[in-house]
Amino acid sequence: MSIRVLCCALAMLPFTSLHGQSQPLVDHHQHLFSPAVTKLSPGLEPITASDLVALLDLAGIRRALVLSVAYQFGNPNRPTIENEYAKVKAENDWTSQQVALFPNRLRGFCGVNPVKGYAIEELARCAGDPQLHFGLKLHFGNSDVDLDNPQHVEQLRRVFRAANEHRMAIVVHMRPSVTRRRPYGANQARMFLSEILPAAPDVPIQIAHLAGAGGYDDPLVDQALAVFADAIANQDRRMAHVYFDASGVVGLGKWVDKASLIATRIRQLGVGRILYGSDGAGGGNLAPREAWTAFRQLPLSDAEFRTIANNFAPYMR
Repeated sequence: MSIRVLCCALAMLPFTSLHGQSQPLVDHHQHLFSPAVTKLSPGLEPITASDLVALLDLAGIRRALVLSVAYQFGNPNRPTIENEYAKVKAENDWTSQQVALFPNRLRGFCGVNPVKGYAIEELARCAGDPQLHFGLKLHFGNSDVDLDNPQHVEQLRRVFRAANEHRMAIVVHMRPSVTRRRPYGANQARMFLSEILPAAPDVPIQIAHLAGAGGYDDPLVDQALAVFADAIANQDRRMAHVYFDASGVVGLGKWVDKASLIATRIRQLGVGRILYGSDGAGGGNLAPREAWTAFRQLPLSDAEFRTIANNFAPYMR
């Protein structure tokens, strides 16, 4: 075995905690916050790549997926931003530069509001970036995507098709805007499954937060997740490359009351599809170490936790 191959093999070995318990190989849902982004959200502190790597070290986690939050500059529910697209590009570029500082630890995804006129242009630009060409982050809530709007659905199909053509994986925060009370539940999940997902049949699709927005208080989120669980049970081929990250689900809201339901849904989806993630360590979210400790409180078996800890999304290879 060559030194290079040996080093790569060692890099894949999981860290272990002081108690000998395997830690996750990857945090599949992280964010960095540039000074420009923190100006949009008072109280949010900047987080650089160095900050994130320090948090990963504390958690015993080797690698993380960094999802650019450039889409926040395209949030239609915020005050109008001058030179919006230029700021979107600048944020994606900043994320790329940060990730490049730790190429063996971090992987970056491009971020964009999918219903903006510049969405496909920015996707194509990111596809040529050595740090961001791996994938795309879409946030239906921050982008005010309405899955009952035929124009939005058609634009989403275009974006998914373009990502598929560029071989870019997609992480999608499916839950539409809560503050705007956009419709969500089983009907919208079926729309996503039947009308949007087929546009990207060849790349991994990661549905964030178990199809919610953090926590598990909202029964509409469970209705949406049940649609995907049923599709998997029925061996629906459209679910062949679909994964779910559990970031922000445990530790927020009244999740304890729903712990058994969350565990049931995880088993229905299949533990092999569940990716550990902790979400950005700011704005009240748990840091990677604390998030894994919280996640371990779900009524899953040690074997199931071990499987989830060792799950490794294809785009991280």
